[in-house]
Amino acid sequence: MVDTHPSLAEEFDAALDWWRAAGVDCDFTDDATAWLIDAPSESAAGDGKAPKKASQRAAQSGGNMAGPVSSAATPRADLLGDSPPQSLDEFREFWLSAPGLDPIGPRGRVPPRGEANAKLMVLVIDPEERDGETLLSGPQGQLLNNFIAATDLGQSDVYFASALPRHTPMADTASIAAAGMDVVLAHHIKLSAPERVIAFGANILPLLGHDPTKDILSLREINQGNLRKPLLVNEGVDSLMAMPRLKARFWRRWNEWPASP
Repeated sequence: MVDTHPSLAEEFDAALDWWRAAGVDCDFTDDATAWLIDAPSESAAGDGKAPKKASQRAAQSGGNMAGPVSSAATPRADLLGDSPPQSLDEFREFWLSAPGLDPIGPRGRVPPRGEANAKLMVLVIDPEERDGETLLSGPQGQLLNNFIAATDLGQSDVYFASALPRHTPMADTASIAAAGMDVVLAHHIKLSAPERVIAFGANILPLLGHDPTKDILSLREINQGNLRKPLLVNEGVDSLMAMPRLKARFWRRWNEWPASP
C-alpha cells in the first residue's frame, strides 16, 4: 500500500509556501529578523556550499536588498544649535520650525500649550493621532481634563507638552533620546519652569534622562544635568483609558504625591 501522507520536509515546505502566499516573511522584535531566506542557487546547490545569510548578501550588494537589515545607531546631534531658545515663545517657534527634530520635517508638528511657571506640567511622549493646532485635543486630552477638573488645579495652572513634536506610534524613545531629543526636552522643561511634572508613558524614561529599566513607580525626580524637578511617572494615557484599575492607581498616587516640591 502506498503511503499518501506527506513527509516532514514536504509539510515544512508547504508551511513556508503558505506564509509566502500570505505575504508574511518577517518576525518583529526589537530588530526585524528574516524568517525566510532566498532559495539557494543551482550553483550553490551543486557545489555543496551553504546558502549565504541575508546579512552576507546585503554586505556584498552594498546593503541594497529588499529584506530587513539592522540600522546603525543614530549619532547624537546638537539639536538646540548654537543659539538655543531663551523663552517659551522662542521655543514654540523652534519646535515648529527646526529641521532636525524628526525625520519628516516641520509640517504637521503640534506645539505645547500653557504658560511658564505653571503648578504642573503634563508631559506625554507624543501628540494624539488627530491633534492639529492643539495638543491633546482628543479623547486622551479629555481624560486629562477630567482629571484636572477633579483636583484643585485649573486649566491655567497646567502646562501641556509632548516629548516628540508629532504623533509617533511605537516610538523607539531610547534611540530618539540618544540622538539628542533628551537634551531638547530638558531645555523645554527648564524654560517652562513648572513646579512639578507628571509624565505619561513608561517608554518616556529615556527622554527624561533615566534608565528605561527603572520601575516607573519608584521615580521621584527629574535628574538631568542641572535640572531638578519633582516627577511622577505613569503608564500612558491610552493605558489609563483602557484599564480602569490603572486610573484608580494613578489617582491614589496623585493624592499621595506632596503638593509642593
